[in-house]
Amino acid sequence: MIPFSYYIDKFLNYLIIEKNYSEHTETNYKTDLKEFEQFLNSRGIKDIKKIDYFLLRKFLSFLSERKLSKQSISRKISTFKSFFKFILREGIKKNNPASSLIYPRKDKPLPCFLTEGEVKSILAVPIDSDLMGLRDKAILEFLYSTGARVSEIVSLKMQNVDLIGGVVKVKGKGRKERLLPLGEPAIISLKNYIDKRIDNNRSLFLNKRGGPLSDRGIRGIVLKYIQKVSAVLKASPHTFRHSFATHLLDRGADLRSVQELLGHSSISTTQIYTHLTIESLKNVYQRSHPRAK
Repeated sequence: MIPFSYYIDKFLNYLIIEKNYSEHTETNYKTDLKEFEQFLNSRGIKDIKKIDYFLLRKFLSFLSERKLSKQSISRKISTFKSFFKFILREGIKKNNPASSLIYPRKDKPLPCFLTEGEVKSILAVPIDSDLMGLRDKAILEFLYSTGARVSEIVSLKMQNVDLIGGVVKVKGKGRKERLLPLGEPAIISLKNYIDKRIDNNRSLFLNKRGGPLSDRGIRGIVLKYIQKVSAVLKASPHTFRHSFATHLLDRGADLRSVQELLGHSSISTTQIYTHLTIESLKNVYQRSHPRAK
C-alpha cells in the first residue's frame, strides 16, 4: 500500500514545478498535510481511498478542540481542497472529499470606541482663539455630535447646515441623503467658526489655504488632538462614529434610531454596536458583583 507521505510529496512537487508556487506557500501546504498524516496514523488509516468527507470533518473538529483559530482552520481547508483536487485529477480517488467543506465564518472584529471621558478630554483640547482652532473645535464636536463619516463631512456645504433648526443634511453611501440632529455644543462651535470666516467659499470646512478640507486633512486634525491627550490612545475620525453609536445605545437609544442616524441600509450592520454595550455591561458586572469572580 502506498503511504500517504508519497502523495504529499507528489502534490508538493506539482505545486513547485507546474504551478510555480513560492517556497513559503509550499511549506504551509506541507505543514498542514503532515499534520493530517499524523492524525491518520493515530487512527490506523493507511489507505488514501478511505479518506472521506466525514474523516476530514473529524480532523477539523479535532483542531477546533485544540483551540486553533478560525483563520488557521480556513487555511487547512484550502490545503485539503487543493490537495484532493490534485488527487482526483491524477485518478487516485474518484471523488474529492474536501469539495463540500465549508470555511468557518470569520468573526468580525469589534470596532474600537472611546469612553465618554476620553471624548470629553479630546474635545477640550482645541484652543479657539483663532480661525483654525475654531475650525478644529467645530470638526471634533461635529464628528461626535452626528456620527457622520469623514466622506460625508468633506462634501458638506454651508447651505447643508441649519444652525437655527439644529440639523445638518449629509449625503451618505449610494448618494442617499439624511438629516442629522446637532447637539448644542456642536451648534455653538459651528456658529463660532462660521462667524469668524470672511471668505465666500461654499464648503463648510476649509484648509489653511482657503480650499475645501480633504479626507486626509480631517484625519490629520483628529490625530493631532488625540496625541495631545494620550500618546497611546488609538483613534481616528471613524472612532468618533463608533463612539457616537456606542454611547447612544449605552444611554438607552433604540437600535432602529441608531441605524437611521448612522445611515446603515441594514440593521445587521448596526447590531455590532450591541456587542460593545454587552461587553461594557459585562465589565461593569465583573468589577461590581460580589460573586462575579
